[in-house]
Amino acid sequence: MKLGLYGINLGPCAEPEAAASVARAAEEAGFESLWTAEHVVLPDPQLPPSPVPAQTRLLDPAVSLAHLAAHTRTIRLATGIIILPQRNPLVLAKELASVDVLSGGRLIFGIGAGYLRPEFEALGAPFEDRGERADEYIEVIRALWTQEAPRFEGRFVSFSGIDAQPRPVQEPHPPIVVGGMSPPALRRAVRQGNGWYGFALDLDATAACVAGLRAAEQRVERPPELGQLEISVTPSVPLDADTVRRFQDAGVERLVPLALAGNAEDLIASLEQTADTFLASR
Repeated sequence: MKLGLYGINLGPCAEPEAAASVARAAEEAGFESLWTAEHVVLPDPQLPPSPVPAQTRLLDPAVSLAHLAAHTRTIRLATGIIILPQRNPLVLAKELASVDVLSGGRLIFGIGAGYLRPEFEALGAPFEDRGERADEYIEVIRALWTQEAPRFEGRFVSFSGIDAQPRPVQEPHPPIVVGGMSPPALRRAVRQGNGWYGFALDLDATAACVAGLRAAEQRVERPPELGQLEISVTPSVPLDADTVRRFQDAGVERLVPLALAGNAEDLIASLEQTADTFLASR
C-alpha cells in the first residue's frame, strides 16, 4: 500500500511557499506521491455536480507540479486528474513530458473524461463525445512519448512528419492512471491505463468499483505491456489503521487522502498524523 496526498494545488497549497512546505513535509513523512486537482473553469454560481465554488483557487496541474519538482527530491508528482478531452493532446504531451524531465522522472499522468457540461461549453470543447476523445487522446500522447518518428491517424487528431521533444525520462512513458467510476471509465482503465483512480469513495463504493474493474477485465482486452492494473483511491472516510487494512483487503494499492486544512501549518500536522496512522497499519 502506497500513500499519496490529494489537493497539492488548491486551498492553502495555492500559495507557492505553502505548497513547497507541504510537499517537503509530505516527502519527509513518507508519502509516495502528491496529487493535483483540475478544473479550468467552474460554474458561477455553483450548481450540482460542480464540486467547489467558482472562486476556489486552483492552480494548473502542470505548472504546480513543475514548481514542486524544484522543491522535492523523490516524491512522485501526479495529475489527479487532468480533464483530457478539454486539452490539445500535443500541447499537453509537451507540458507533461517537461514535468517528467524537470522532476527527474517522477510524473504520474492521471486523466479523466470530465462531467461538467458548463466547463466544456465555456472552453469550446465538445461534451457529448468526450469519452471517445479521451480514448483517442491517450493514444496520441502515448505515440508522442514513445515513437521515434511520431505518427497518428485518428478521428480527432492526425499528424506525421513531426517530432516532439523532450521525451519523458520514464520509459516507455510515465504511468497513465485513468480516473472515473462509470462503466466506460472502468473499461478505459482496463484497456489503456497502468492504473485506475477513484475519488471520494468509501469502502462499499470502492468494492463496487473494484468489482466493476474485474468485470471489465473479462470483456475488454488488456495489452500485456500495461502490466497489472494499480488501484488508487481518495477515501471519503477518516483513516485509521483498521480502515487502511480494509481498503487494502478490497484491492487498493494506493490511498490518496484529501489535504484538508485552513493553512499550511495545520495541513502539515494533519499529514504527519495520517502518515503515522498509515505506517501503524503496516
